[in-house]
Amino acid sequence: MQHKLRVQIAVLLMFFVSLPLAAKVTGLPDFTELVEKAGPAVVNIRVTQFGSRGPRGSGQDDELGEGHPEIPEFFRRYFNVPEGPRGQQPDRQGAGSGFIYDEEGFILTNHHVIENADEIIIRMADRREFEAELIGSDEASDIAVLKIEVDEDLPFLRLGESESLKAGEWVAAIGSPFNFEQSVTAGIVSAKGRSNQAQQYVPFIQTDVAINRGNSGGPLLNMDGEVIGINSWILSSSGGYIGLSFSIPVEVAISTARQLRETGKVERGLLGVMVGAVTREMAEALGLDRPVGALVNDVTADGSAERAGIEPGDVILDFNGDAVETWNDLPPMVGANPPGTKAKVTVSRDGKEKVFDVTLDALGGESGTAVAEDEDDVQPANALGLVVESISSDRRRELGDPEGGVVITEIESDDAWRVGLRPGDVILMINNRDVEDMDDFEALVEKIEPGRAVALRIWRNGTANFIAYTPRVEEEE
Repeated sequence: MQHKLRVQIAVLLMFFVSLPLAAKVTGLPDFTELVEKAGPAVVNIRVTQFGSRGPRGSGQDDELGEGHPEIPEFFRRYFNVPEGPRGQQPDRQGAGSGFIYDEEGFILTNHHVIENADEIIIRMADRREFEAELIGSDEASDIAVLKIEVDEDLPFLRLGESESLKAGEWVAAIGSPFNFEQSVTAGIVSAKGRSNQAQQYVPFIQTDVAINRGNSGGPLLNMDGEVIGINSWILSSSGGYIGLSFSIPVEVAISTARQLRETGKVERGLLGVMVGAVTREMAEALGLDRPVGALVNDVTADGSAERAGIEPGDVILDFNGDAVETWNDLPPMVGANPPGTKAKVTVSRDGKEKVFDVTLDALGGESGTAVAEDEDDVQPANALGLVVESISSDRRRELGDPEGGVVITEIESDDAWRVGLRPGDVILMINNRDVEDMDDFEALVEKIEPGRAVALRIWRNGTANFIAYTPRVEEEE
């Protein structure tokens, strides 16, 4: 009897313990209702770039064929289509995704989906097809706005917001990977504020949602069915999905679309700085307690930053009330503001914070350079482990006309070589102090403390950057 009672108690305990687990399993997100509501507003986009046909019977008409899968999108991220004389090329066709965001027939997609397209065909979820008009397109944000004319109100997606998104939230994507229309994938938000070189003004949302060729331009949706992003690109060595997908935040898309519809172009503010990362050694050399902010490598001549007093070697910590944790944070912050915007910029200079009032220029300014006087004396190896010399006029022109500085002729320090210093680099600053000539260089090198990181501003191939390292040179006996 006691044995039977113990068995019954054990069974009851197992039942109650399993209840939370069952609740967790049944609590997984169900995307069916979301897809049913959002699906009708998601469209397939087919694009054609017209070529010139060969003589009849030459076979050139059928070289690729309609809908040939080898060229699904016009975009250099995924492949490199060789260019040739237009008269020797057939039509090129590609495909992508998009979604209706206005009942009047306005559609959002990626710039790279419709780039260079001569004809754009929209295919609805109910298989109706319409030729679309290109309202405007912006390469810097990878956003394009299309319009179709239909004598009825169309289904459209509600636009949400991405600013409150958190890593780990469930999201879903609908699109046409490899021309498979209305394909649904789901995953979670992996991170926010990612960047790439092509769209440096876009703080991308990273997810693990499966995205492939043809998904570009489709919506990224939250669990309420609202658009929080536009699927744009993947990071992959093979061209296929490997778990890293990136979407344009809906706020960027909305701002871009509004300007394209109103003026046909997008205007962005320009601070006039070239920035880079702050490393651990760079932070130590510049008096920061941790690697933070955007290091100013160079400023545009007479640009908004230079006019306000910002200098190379400053570390930008805050732009108009928004903290700049890494250099990738700064371009989207600046680009989100129109030209003429007045902003406050907080920088760290020599370990002390300074605030500057700037008025943003329009994106597209140019930088200038200046020429220093001739020098021809040579400096032997020193505490930096570098052999340098002054720069003659001819040599200065060969180097791209750096302003001031001394040129490295030999590198004797392994530390200097490892961080990337090379002969031919021009040293413009040492620990935020200008190096105009050999006298400046010698005086600044004498002040270097053994075992302390040193920040050098160098000029190479027409561009100025900072390099920091801790020189370890053997002391003379």
